[in-house]
Amino acid sequence: MLQSFNSLKSKRSIFKQEANKITGNAFKRLFNLHEYQSKMLMKKYDVSIEKFRVADTPDEAANAFKDLGLDKVAVKSQVHTGGRGKGHFIENNFQGGIRFCKSAEEVKDCAKNMIGFHLRTKQSGPEGKLCKKLMIAEMKNIKRELYFAILLDRKTQGPVIVVSPKGGVDIEEVAESSPQYIAKFPIDIKTGPTQKQKEEIAQFLEFPRYAWPDIIREVDKLYNLFTKTDSTLVEINPLVETNEGQVVALDAKFNFDDSAEYRQKDIFAWKDDSETDPRELAAKKYDLSYVPMDGNIGCMVNGAGLAMATMDIIKLNGENPANFLDVGGGAEEEQIVEAFKIISSDPQVKAILVNIFGGIMKCDVIAKGIVNAVKILGLKVPLVVRLEGTNVDLGKQIFKESGLPIIPANDLGEAAKKACEAVRRK
Repeated sequence: MLQSFNSLKSKRSIFKQEANKITGNAFKRLFNLHEYQSKMLMKKYDVSIEKFRVADTPDEAANAFKDLGLDKVAVKSQVHTGGRGKGHFIENNFQGGIRFCKSAEEVKDCAKNMIGFHLRTKQSGPEGKLCKKLMIAEMKNIKRELYFAILLDRKTQGPVIVVSPKGGVDIEEVAESSPQYIAKFPIDIKTGPTQKQKEEIAQFLEFPRYAWPDIIREVDKLYNLFTKTDSTLVEINPLVETNEGQVVALDAKFNFDDSAEYRQKDIFAWKDDSETDPRELAAKKYDLSYVPMDGNIGCMVNGAGLAMATMDIIKLNGENPANFLDVGGGAEEEQIVEAFKIISSDPQVKAILVNIFGGIMKCDVIAKGIVNAVKILGLKVPLVVRLEGTNVDLGKQIFKESGLPIIPANDLGEAAKKACEAVRRK
């Protein structure tokens, strides 16, 4: 159970931070849907949600308020970051990426201060996130908040429904401090959740028996969404019960199977590359996987295990990874050159550590790519290289004959120590 929850956590040690980005043996950057896109997807599958409209301009936002015909709405900036409500817009210091308004004019005024400006939150980074759209949403009278999720579980090798009557908070904290409030239901992928399981879910979520049909219908709809969209995660937090007795999905997070993109073209077309690091896009172009971080040592690796080990041992030596770039198991010389271009373009990088095991990808090919990259880029930062595997001696000979200031290492411990020392000497 804890393994399943670990995949949902966002702030952990380096190893756990990156573990939820792995599918199989390769690193995956899971794209996020904007809130309004999540609601559109749920609406398509008949999941109960609040009324909402999307606005690109202040006038559209004001008209959305009128169109909804409500006394009060939430005006929500559509950016990929958490903590929007407590954030502020950098250019005009407008407070709050989520505001509550009671008139069209008030909505329009908020929109003027949100659209086209960067929202900075605790999770956005100092540069903030550019707000280009707003979601104008109905405000529900919430009686209580629940937690509901469907995710793929390695232990059971199938879907698991996870529920808690304690929603709207960090579910991992609930799992650790009050595990009695967490229940999981392994699902047979061939049949879906049984009637008995759905009734047990309703009971665990503390619905009175007369309300069981309502929550059971929502379980069916969400499971249908999960399977029909090739999801690996459908997380509703909170799933709310309103004062009127409705069950409504108020906020949602989705992850999708990257290999199903050809089946889910409409969903993947929603990907907003404007909020993606340009280096990630460049890496994808060359079939590489790049993840930016906030340290000072760039890491080039091949494979998830080496990436984890490399980042953790850098930490143990007192420094932090600035990024890692996984070149995979069969990278060619050109890809190695492009990988160096991407890593060295990060101004945070004060040294580069290469840790590659040559199996299918031979060490001499890797070495040639590294030598060419250093010559082409005129690399200015220290470069530490640890190679092991097929043709490793030939690779080391290529480095030696190049005459370039490449710092060799015989094992990962030595490589990390040398990279960290090189940073501290600069």
